[in-house]
Amino acid sequence: MAAPKKKLQGLVAATITPMTENGEINLSVIGQYVDYLVKEQGVKNIFVNGTTGEGLSLSVSERRRVAEEWMTKGKDKLDQVVIHVGALSLKESQELAQHAAEIGADGIAVIAPFFLKPWTKDVLINFLKEVAAAAPAVPFYYYHIPALTGVKIRAEELLDGIQDKIPTFQGLKFSDTDLLDFGQCVDQNRQQQFAFLFGVDEQLLSALVMGATGAVGSTYNYLGKKTSQMLEAFERKDFSLALNYQFCIQRFINFVVKLGFGVSQTKAIMTLVSGIPMGPPRLPLQKASREFTDSVEAKLKSLDFLSFTDLKDGNLEAGS
Repeated sequence: MAAPKKKLQGLVAATITPMTENGEINLSVIGQYVDYLVKEQGVKNIFVNGTTGEGLSLSVSERRRVAEEWMTKGKDKLDQVVIHVGALSLKESQELAQHAAEIGADGIAVIAPFFLKPWTKDVLINFLKEVAAAAPAVPFYYYHIPALTGVKIRAEELLDGIQDKIPTFQGLKFSDTDLLDFGQCVDQNRQQQFAFLFGVDEQLLSALVMGATGAVGSTYNYLGKKTSQMLEAFERKDFSLALNYQFCIQRFINFVVKLGFGVSQTKAIMTLVSGIPMGPPRLPLQKASREFTDSVEAKLKSLDFLSFTDLKDGNLEAGS
């Protein structure tokens, strides 16, 4: 294997999977999407086929094609591409892990299986270990998202001794609001050099104080630059400025949460802000309403996240 991958840190965009109006994956805009993330948002790490990417609503063949396109179009432009390979079927998850290794992914991530669930740490570790073994040279991340999986095994408990079972274990994508659990993941694993990637965008500053080394989220697709300003202020120890940026981001997220905020709405916002057509989500999700998009446009302008020119269709040059 080549030199060990450097630790995944900083902002990681949870990528959207663009679709046509009739619900087929639309790979044709991914090159444009890569350029938008890098040039307009300053984001060079991505997390593919996760929740935001509707990974579990795609077929295995579609997931492979989406991953391949991000790897191809991101070559020499993106720093790290982590591919989510979790599935209900161990065999599918192993196939996706092996494929990710073959195409040169910088990491793989796996959620807990959520229909027939693992109820103990040991059972979950056994599942994860089998997936990781299908890509023995690729850094492995556990994707902790209990609100969606219903698997309530604490991340802190899972991490205890995990590298003995999964030698490629590199870190955690922690998408939960339990800062006690997150803090103890960091506190009890200081020697390990794990990546602690926080996944609740509106609480990122709290997690940075707790020792998060990076963040994976959907809002970094279009608020990457704004969030980077918060990270820079935090690193300079200008905590009052960092807090102002977090509050500014929270004002927007609070606004959209009240309207109903999920994957469908993320697609609509990204289309609006970037000018790249993300299309509708796949069933059972429903397309965001026109009223939602109009409200969001007004809110983004009022928060000065966008100048008016940014919203011209297809205008990718205008800065925000």
